[in-house]
Amino acid sequence: MVIMDNALRAEVLVHALPYIKAYHGKTVIIKYGGKAMVEDSLKKSVASDIVLMKYVGINPVIIHGGGPEITKYMDKVGKKAKFVEGLRVTDRETMEIVKMVLVGKINKEIVSLINQHASPPSAGEQGKLAVGVSGDDAGLIYAKKHLVEGVDLGFVGDVAKINAKILDDLIRDGFTPVIASVGVGGEGESYNINADWVAAEIAAAMRADKIIFLTDVDGLYWDIEDKTSLISKLTLAQCEEMVRKKQLGEGMFPKVKACVTALKEGVRRAHILNGTTPHALLLEIFTDEGIGTMITKD
Repeated sequence: MVIMDNALRAEVLVHALPYIKAYHGKTVIIKYGGKAMVEDSLKKSVASDIVLMKYVGINPVIIHGGGPEITKYMDKVGKKAKFVEGLRVTDRETMEIVKMVLVGKINKEIVSLINQHASPPSAGEQGKLAVGVSGDDAGLIYAKKHLVEGVDLGFVGDVAKINAKILDDLIRDGFTPVIASVGVGGEGESYNINADWVAAEIAAAMRADKIIFLTDVDGLYWDIEDKTSLISKLTLAQCEEMVRKKQLGEGMFPKVKACVTALKEGVRRAHILNGTTPHALLLEIFTDEGIGTMITKD
C-alpha cells in the first residue's frame, strides 16, 4: 500500500483548487455505462466521485442505460433479444422488462450507492444527494417513435423534447438527478431510448458545461487497431470527419454522434473516458492532463 505524506496530500489538494473554482456551479452530464456499472468496486468508485463533485459545488446529472442487464432478464423469461442497427426491437412485453430493469433495478442501485454518502439526518432533515427519475416521470423526456425504413422496432424512441425545468428544480433543491433512459409518447406510452442520445439531448437542454461518457475503452484512436494511437484531443470538425470515414469502432458510433449533437447545441466540451479506471471522473475534471479523449468545438 502506498502511503502519501502530508506534503504530497497538501500538494494534491492545492493542485485541484483551480479546477474546483472553475467548475463550481457548472452542470456536468455523465453518461454512465460499461463495466463501471457492473463491477462492485467500480460502482463504488463512480458513486464516490459523483458525491465529491457535488460537495465541491459541481452539479452532476447522471444518465444510464442497462442493455446487458435487460438482455439477461429477457433470457430468464425465454425471450430472444433482437437488434436492428444496434437498437433493441422492443415490443410491449420487452418494454415492460426494460422499465423493470432500468427504472426498478439499475436506477435504484445507483441512487442507493450515491446516497450511502449522504450526511446523517440533522434537525429532522435527511442530507440530500441523489434522486432517481425515469424519463417518463412528469414528462421529463417526451419521445417520438424511432423510424427505420422497412422495419418496425416497436417502442423504440427518439428524444422529441426535454423538460429541463424538472432537472433545474431538482438541482436548485440540492438533489443530484439519476435518469433512466425511458421516454413518454403523445398517448402516454413508454419508449426505450438509447441512453447516449438521451445524455446528449439533456446536456443541450440544460446548457451543460461538459458531457462525459464512461465506457470500457481509453477513448478514441486514430487507428482502432493501434492502441498507441489514442487521441487526447480533437475538434468537432475532426470528429465529424471520423464519423464520415467510419474510423470508429462499432460501439463508439452512438457515443461520438452524441458528442457531436451536444457540442453543436452549445455544450462546451465532450469527453470519452475509460470507466474501468478508478476515479476516472476526478482524474478528468481535477487534473491538468486529464484522461481519455476530449472533443471541443474548435
